[in-house]
Amino acid sequence: MRALTHLGGSMITLRRETLLPFPRAQVFEWFSRPGALVRLTPSFFGTILAEPSDGINPGSTAAMGVGAPGGAGMWLGSAAGTVRGLLPASIAGKKWARPELRWDALHTELVPGVSFTDVMDKGPLASWTHKHSFSDGAAPGTTLMVDHVQYELPALARGEWARTKMAAELERMFAFRERQQLGALSFHAAHPGAPLNIAISGASGLVGRQLSALLRGGGHQVFKLVRRAPNAADEIFWDPEAGVLDATALAQCQVVIHLAGHPIGGRFTEATKNAIRESRVRGTRLLAQTLADLTSDGVNRTLVSGSAVGYYGAAPHAAADTPRALVESDPAGHDFLAGVCQEWEAACAPAAEAGVRVVNIRTGIVLSAAGGVLQRLLPLYLAGVGGPLGKDQWQSWVAIDDIAGIFAHAALSPELTGPAQWRGAGTGDCRGLRADAGHSIGPALRAEGAAPGPAIAPR
Repeated sequence: MRALTHLGGSMITLRRETLLPFPRAQVFEWFSRPGALVRLTPSFFGTILAEPSDGINPGSTAAMGVGAPGGAGMWLGSAAGTVRGLLPASIAGKKWARPELRWDALHTELVPGVSFTDVMDKGPLASWTHKHSFSDGAAPGTTLMVDHVQYELPALARGEWARTKMAAELERMFAFRERQQLGALSFHAAHPGAPLNIAISGASGLVGRQLSALLRGGGHQVFKLVRRAPNAADEIFWDPEAGVLDATALAQCQVVIHLAGHPIGGRFTEATKNAIRESRVRGTRLLAQTLADLTSDGVNRTLVSGSAVGYYGAAPHAAADTPRALVESDPAGHDFLAGVCQEWEAACAPAAEAGVRVVNIRTGIVLSAAGGVLQRLLPLYLAGVGGPLGKDQWQSWVAIDDIAGIFAHAALSPELTGPAQWRGAGTGDCRGLRADAGHSIGPALRAEGAAPGPAIAPR
């Protein structure tokens, strides 16, 4: 429910109610844990530059990069993100490479279990105050959450068009937040148990950021595997190329999730192919052997390693009249990526042979406006020139929130072992036909193009 009212002059208030089927204490605790801001911030809104320094306690600060609203902002953000991906890290990290305005948030009030308030300390609006209130719902075990926002647009953007545009953008953002809250709380309710220490390689990547936030929201402690000297208590040093890993620090973890690997996008030169293979095999082998060596301490540990549906080859249905859903027992393919996946999974053997629970997650392309292939496609569709990509190519895909849930589920489900693949829409069941993808993205953005993309593009 949403009510939008103009208060005297330029001040606007927004009130939105959300009924959550979870106890108030549980809901409030989720907001107070690390990771909540990351999970609640949609990629179309902007990026998190700094997570809250002290949770929701008064004095805690956070920073976000906020893009322009609507399709224009999404086009600019996705186009800039694509360009950044082509630039050296030293240049891509520059402020001018991000078309965003900085939003510094400050938490000002907290009534434990009842409410907390944050304000915009510095940023693009004239003012912003957001109070989050929680009360018991009418039905037992439910919570009524009320978002009460008062804000003032900049002096040069107070016309009716700007007010309407801002209201629509906020409604879209709060609808996203509601879905995220329900998803996260439902996930944690389905995965009860004692908090775990979980190490993640690639924790700062597209998937790693969302996975870390999801796990931290459930009370788990996440440790990042870093290739520099650690500067925080939640960092563990490793250097896969040199075969070095701080085993003593890793020993405190019950689960290791391995996401790191050289990007697959781009031309498959011999140098790129070697980097793709070696980055996956070396890192996996190092983690697997280290976990095998640690089994003498008697701690039950888990290794969840990434893999891909490329295991089955680029054309697993070539000889079939009617494509069918692939299953984990189907034979491996014979092309380059199929070979990489086989070596990748085989590198886990030392851990599995030592009694470590090993899960190999075979997934397709991850879709997110914040990075990857979807970020590269969005500028085309938003410009009205994005059409179906090819005619006969199949490509499995998975949404960013789903892939985070898949890895978290594997980490927290002791009964799961061996190769596993996602069978949601578009992934695992091979329904992700590239031509269909074009017809889906365009209407969702109200910007479908008629011209098909070149058939060679998906290859």
